[in-house]
Amino acid sequence: MQKILVANRGEIALRIMKSAREMGIRTVAIYSEVDRNAPHVKYADEAVLLGPPAAAESYLLGDKIIEVCKQYKVDGIHPGYGFLSESAAFAKKVEEAGLVFIGPTAESIRIMGDKLSAKEAVRQYDIPLVPGTEGAIQDVEEAKAISEEIGFPILIKASAGGGGKGMRIVEQVEDFEEQMQLAVSEATSAFGDGSVFIEKYVASPRHIEIQVLCDKHGNRVHLFERECSVQRRHQKVVEEAPSAILTPEIREQMGQTALDVAKSCGYIGAGTVEFILDEKKNFFFLEMNTRLQVEHPVTEMISGVDLVKEQIKVARGEKLSFAQDDLKIHGHSIEVRVYAENAMENFVPDIGHLKVYQRPHGTGIRVDDGFEQDMDIPIYYDPMISKLITHGKDREEARLRMIRACEDYRIVGVRTTLDFGKFVMEHPAFISGNFDTHFVKKHFEPQMLEASDEQEQEVGALVLAQLLKKHGAGSKALNTALPRGSGWKVNRTK
Repeated sequence: MQKILVANRGEIALRIMKSAREMGIRTVAIYSEVDRNAPHVKYADEAVLLGPPAAAESYLLGDKIIEVCKQYKVDGIHPGYGFLSESAAFAKKVEEAGLVFIGPTAESIRIMGDKLSAKEAVRQYDIPLVPGTEGAIQDVEEAKAISEEIGFPILIKASAGGGGKGMRIVEQVEDFEEQMQLAVSEATSAFGDGSVFIEKYVASPRHIEIQVLCDKHGNRVHLFERECSVQRRHQKVVEEAPSAILTPEIREQMGQTALDVAKSCGYIGAGTVEFILDEKKNFFFLEMNTRLQVEHPVTEMISGVDLVKEQIKVARGEKLSFAQDDLKIHGHSIEVRVYAENAMENFVPDIGHLKVYQRPHGTGIRVDDGFEQDMDIPIYYDPMISKLITHGKDREEARLRMIRACEDYRIVGVRTTLDFGKFVMEHPAFISGNFDTHFVKKHFEPQMLEASDEQEQEVGALVLAQLLKKHGAGSKALNTALPRGSGWKVNRTK
């Protein structure tokens, strides 16, 4: 494999290209008009304009991407995550075009891309499943009866769903019909498939996932777990590895179960098996993500394995160079997703111009991003600016390092979730490890960040007054001495 095309943008495209370059592999970037000057475009050996900013007119044009591959004599395609990464149809077209899809087979993607077919596939391996219906439900009265048998509260979920869409919690039978109609309508709108099923609702779940890696020769390993329970709108915002609460015994059981899930669909490459963990530490299969995860860096930090390189090696037909017994957990890693969002306004996306963009530095700090100072945050894509990752000898060192990294990260021009990330790191529930997927609902109120803002502004005002007195209004010393943290605070202090 001499040349690969990265069918993605932003930080993940850049992340893949860096590993490819270290392997002596040339890269081709694709981009939309709004991404013309993006770092991933500049970093690639070659770059091709696909079309207008909207994803449907650029990054989702599978046939056009394959034509670009033929034109530029590309050997393989790495899809990253999002966009076409979990499209079985695209993976099949790539294979039919004689190219290598750096990921699982189209059939594996198809099986695991639908929650019901995924459950059907894993049943033969005695995988623990949340009590619920085995197939899609159509009849409301029958669904009500099943729900009463399972016991309320129950969860109505879209079969083709993700990101919390087409999902409804029903506390009592009287609300069932209305909530089912809403779930079907939302699923149809979001996925073009209104199929829904029912599961018992786990009241205080933790979201634990296992990273797996499988080659074409039947070798499979897991690279331990990631805790992804701090979420907003059913989407992860803070992840860590390993989990603060798993025992070695549960870790081994979950790891082996994840390998069975991978085996059930003939999985090849890097994938993630997601579980929910209840209050008694019973775990249940949730779904499998047939791609590289956003949070893969925390696994790389504790395992020492470059997952992108391993994906490429597996795609080339190589055997895994290590066995399960060769893998050990080294320290602890935490990731905070830095979004252009206003946490004080229910995490509403923010757009704007990056007037100042200065990354934190130091031992144990990693920043995966796809932006530079003076760039704009576009409205067309996910508002994630970067992934801020720390590593330490233990969880406490990684946590304290993350607090410092959030403070040192300077972003001016848009509101970000850096202040929220710091809030999580300093919260007693996170420090103790006693939290679940309802962390935001239970522990976060917007005024908590406002109180922090007021304190920092008071300190900033005092510092600014002293600097003005000492250096004068035009001194360059002001910029370097102003309080650290979210960019808007610095902006207000000017």
